[in-house]
Amino acid sequence: MKFYLLRFLLVTGVLTLLSGFVSKAEKAFGDEEYKLVWSDEFTKNGIPNEKNWNCETGFVRNQEDQWYQKENAYCKDGFLIIEARKENKVNPNFISKNHRDWKKQRDSIKVTSSCLITQGKHSWQYGRFEMRAKIPVKNGMWPAFWTLGIEGNWPANGEIDIMEYYTGKILANAAWKSDKQNVAWDSEIKKLTDFKDNSWADKFHIWRMDWDADAIKLYVDNQLLNEISVKDANQNADQKIFPFQQPHYLLVNLAVGGINGGKLTPDSFPSKYIIDYIRVYQKKN
Repeated sequence: MKFYLLRFLLVTGVLTLLSGFVSKAEKAFGDEEYKLVWSDEFTKNGIPNEKNWNCETGFVRNQEDQWYQKENAYCKDGFLIIEARKENKVNPNFISKNHRDWKKQRDSIKVTSSCLITQGKHSWQYGRFEMRAKIPVKNGMWPAFWTLGIEGNWPANGEIDIMEYYTGKILANAAWKSDKQNVAWDSEIKKLTDFKDNSWADKFHIWRMDWDADAIKLYVDNQLLNEISVKDANQNADQKIFPFQQPHYLLVNLAVGGINGGKLTPDSFPSKYIIDYIRVYQKKN
């Protein structure tokens, strides 16, 4: 009798533990208003889940130093790790150092990294987007967690930078096409020194966006960094795309150098962007 009772208690305890684990993401905020609609917890070692992510390849944007390749993103011990490495390889797209396209001017690849995107696989209009991560802050590092609209070319499709870091600064941004200028930015900047914690960059932090038809609110550790009016991006007389009133897909990447990342130093590599989870919640009906 005691044996069966003990076995019953053990099984019950295991089931309770598993139930708690499954509902961890769903109850992360303790907010009855939201339900979990998508997440990646990065629990399986190896390549990132191909049902969730595509990988960019090559020199892509902002004259950044890194060549994006899938080999620099991997899951280990419950984390997604995106690693910037110093390498020396031939640029297969090189044509001439005088070519008008900067991507074809470079004869070699000196830095590699990864950019993962959900484009063509997952996108969402409105909700609560959250990432728990530890960001690299060595010289030249430019990690980001951001979104782009599925319709239109940049900047008309709209960009939201839930987390962007470079040269000692945390940025919370949104960008769109304006009738007064090609790109309009709503940006707030916070210096790392503003956190008054010398070990801040060595810790994990929670980055969050709350987005609805009226506003985009960007947070770190529940501290509001920036609030953007959705209607401010809908002012063009001939506007056909409403950048923040359409589905967006996610990007998570570690860029290096380029127009904003800053100069590299010998101790810049390797650098690791370590992500615990990425989750998307939406309001219940």
